[in-house]
Amino acid sequence: MSDGFLIVDKEPAMTSHDVVAIGRKALGTRKVGHAGTLDPMATGVLVLGFGNGTRLLQYITDGDKSYEATIVLGASTITDDHEGEIIRSIDASTVDDGEIVRVLQGMVGRISQRPSSVSAVKVGGERAYDRVRAGEVFELAPRTITVTSLKILAIRHLESTTEVDIDVTCSAGTFIRAIARDLGDELTVGGHLRALRRTRVAGFALDIATSITDLKAKSFTALDLTDVARRTFDTRELNAEEVRELSFGRTLSASATQEITAAISSENILIALLKNEGDKAKPVAVFAAAH
Repeated sequence: MSDGFLIVDKEPAMTSHDVVAIGRKALGTRKVGHAGTLDPMATGVLVLGFGNGTRLLQYITDGDKSYEATIVLGASTITDDHEGEIIRSIDASTVDDGEIVRVLQGMVGRISQRPSSVSAVKVGGERAYDRVRAGEVFELAPRTITVTSLKILAIRHLESTTEVDIDVTCSAGTFIRAIARDLGDELTVGGHLRALRRTRVAGFALDIATSITDLKAKSFTALDLTDVARRTFDTRELNAEEVRELSFGRTLSASATQEITAAISSENILIALLKNEGDKAKPVAVFAAAH
C-alpha cells in the first residue's frame, strides 16, 4: 500500500519525530507525517499518514482527542509535568475529594486555558519550550478550548501528595498538563502531570494501534485512504458519471451536508473531498481519476 494511515501506540521517552523516522523505514518512503504531537513522556495514539495520506492529516489534527492521565497534587513544576524541576511543594495528602470534583467539573465545557510555557506553541517565531530552556520566564496567552468530558477514575491519598486519575475528551489545542496545573493552583497546593496516555485521535483509537516493536518488525496493517475517509468524514457514494465529472475537475450537485464530504466510487475508492459552494459541491482535493 503506497497511500494511507498507520496508527501507532507511541512508547515513553520517544518524540513524535522518532516515530515518524521509524515509520519511514518500515513503510519504505520519506513521505510520512503525523497528526498531533505527543510529548516524549506521553504514550498512546499517534496517527501517521503516508503517501497521499499526508494530505488528510490536517483534518485529523483538528479533530477531538481522548486521554487518560494521572495528576499529582502537592507539587508544581516548571514544565507542569514530572520531568520538570519542582518549584513549589506542600503537603496535599488531605485534599478534600469533593473539592477535587468541584474544580474539575468547572473545567468542562468551552473554557479559557493558558497553555503550559513548555509547549510547542510559537512565541515570536520560536517554540515556547526553546525559550524556556534558554532561561526565559513568561506566560502564554490564554486560548479558548472545549472539554467535552472529564471523568475522575480514581483518587489516591498518599503520604504527602494526592493522585487523581482522569479520563478527558477535548478539542485540539487542549493541554492536559494545564488541567493538572490549574487544578493544583485552584486548590492552592500545586499540581503537575505524572502520566499521560492518548487513547483516541478523531476516529482512530488504541484498538487499531500498532506497537513500536511491530512497527520496527514491519508487522502491521495500515488503513487505506477510503478507510480513513469513512472514519473521518460524511460520505457520498458516486455513480460512474459523477466520478468522470470529478476527474475533469468539474463540480457536482450540492451534497446533503455543509461539511466536507468524502466522495467514494462504487469500487470503494476515494475519489475526492467535496465542499458545498452555493448549489454545487466543489472538489477541494482529488485523489483518484476515472478508470
